[in-house]
Amino acid sequence: MRLLRFLLKTLAILTIAILVLRWTHPLPERPKGDAAVSAPAEDDTRLGQALLPLIITNPDRTGVIPIADGRDALVARILLARAASETIDVQYYIWQTDTTGWLLLDELRKAAKRGVRVRMLLDDNGIPGLDNVLADLAAMENIEIRLFNPFTMRKPKLVSYVFDFFRLNRRMHNKSMTVDGLATVIGGRNIGDIYFAYGEGTAYFDYDVLAVGPGAASVSQNFNDYWTSGSSYDALDILAPSNDGIAEMDNAVALAAQSARGSEYAKALDNAPVISGLIAGEDLLEWTTVKLFSDDPAKGLGQATSGDLLITRLTQAMGQPKRSLDLVSAYLIPGQVGTALFQEFLSNGVKTRLVTNSLEANDVPIVHSAWKGYRNQLVRAGADVLELRARPGQPDTSSLTQILTSSQSSLHAKTFAVDEERIFIGSFNFDPRSAALNTEMGFLVDSPTIARSLSVALDESQVFYRVFEDKDGKIRWSGTEDKAPKEWMVEPNTSVFQRTLVNIMSYLPLEWIL
Repeated sequence: MRLLRFLLKTLAILTIAILVLRWTHPLPERPKGDAAVSAPAEDDTRLGQALLPLIITNPDRTGVIPIADGRDALVARILLARAASETIDVQYYIWQTDTTGWLLLDELRKAAKRGVRVRMLLDDNGIPGLDNVLADLAAMENIEIRLFNPFTMRKPKLVSYVFDFFRLNRRMHNKSMTVDGLATVIGGRNIGDIYFAYGEGTAYFDYDVLAVGPGAASVSQNFNDYWTSGSSYDALDILAPSNDGIAEMDNAVALAAQSARGSEYAKALDNAPVISGLIAGEDLLEWTTVKLFSDDPAKGLGQATSGDLLITRLTQAMGQPKRSLDLVSAYLIPGQVGTALFQEFLSNGVKTRLVTNSLEANDVPIVHSAWKGYRNQLVRAGADVLELRARPGQPDTSSLTQILTSSQSSLHAKTFAVDEERIFIGSFNFDPRSAALNTEMGFLVDSPTIARSLSVALDESQVFYRVFEDKDGKIRWSGTEDKAPKEWMVEPNTSVFQRTLVNIMSYLPLEWIL
């Protein structure tokens, strides 16, 4: 009885604390009035003069360029920002305070100063350390900033989870940058050095696509839907008043520009023939059918119906693969439904290849704890399963071919190709969080050329462990070490402690939030 009374008292205290915190840290009112919408493309702007003739020549088609190289992805965003005349809309899950983060933020500020209307929709979970700067930027002319599912307690920020968990557990994972309603870059990259193959430590393999024409217009409309959604709040209603935020930014930008990484960034800008040529009006695009898939932003409040979810509509549009499926996902947790679907593909003779991080390369080990059980089922069902090796300390390279045949240390891309005819490029991880909790977006592109390039790169790659079942029914790994073939009996290049920890985590009932 004494223990029961103690538990009841503790529960009562926690309940009162949660109610008090919710009362003292309420959400502000939603922004009032009609939000500004994306301006229609104009033919007297720099991008309009360069791109509208190409769009008119290719009616009902979207021009695309895949971007696997990290430096190309950075250059594309910077050059598009510099070419903007009317609008820039950016939507990101993470914006880091490092070299590329500061330099890109500075490009947006410069655009606003020359009269471009800049709208930034940022997930509030992914902007640590930026409150002071964002408060000043949001007060500038021509810059509007909104935060998605914001934390009402700013310090310590994560305490907000205690009294508002179910809302804050839903994040905006979308990633896009759209300029003048004409050109957009979407894919798996957040803003930060590791996503653009800059800096030290982990460098991510990621994948974006630049799109011009109707595809960009659909992203503009989708941005407006998120901008006006019930989860988006004016940053100035959330953030504390700035304490010299612009001065803080100026100092950080100056240090970034003068750093060795900043010098690499400048070199990349000087050597960008594809993006520079496109902005100059050269037709370097593949014109094809492109469809945007995006979650209803109501998902951010748990109010979207099943039919409004990306995974539902994308699965319906994709249909049944006839010959092959190549799926690349940094965090792969197919669940029982997804596993059954892959097994159905295999039983129908579809070559099914699944690519994700190995335990040594995974930056979220608990995800691997959930993946490995499904992995073993799928290997035994005949799937070709590849897990990326970690190769720290080697030179950073970042083209698709180089990354898949060389030296990256972690996978962050989210893409799949069907029958070497269509390819999806976006932010969607094939896990429960992307399916049910976070909002996501991506393009389904009809392009045998791009789809086949992924397949060929995977065929030729030497940087994966191939997971297989031996004659005794045990799961094993094969690969090369010092250019010689080798097999591993346990998760390669991991310690007993790592494997034990992952095994313990696999018993935790946490898959639904991973």
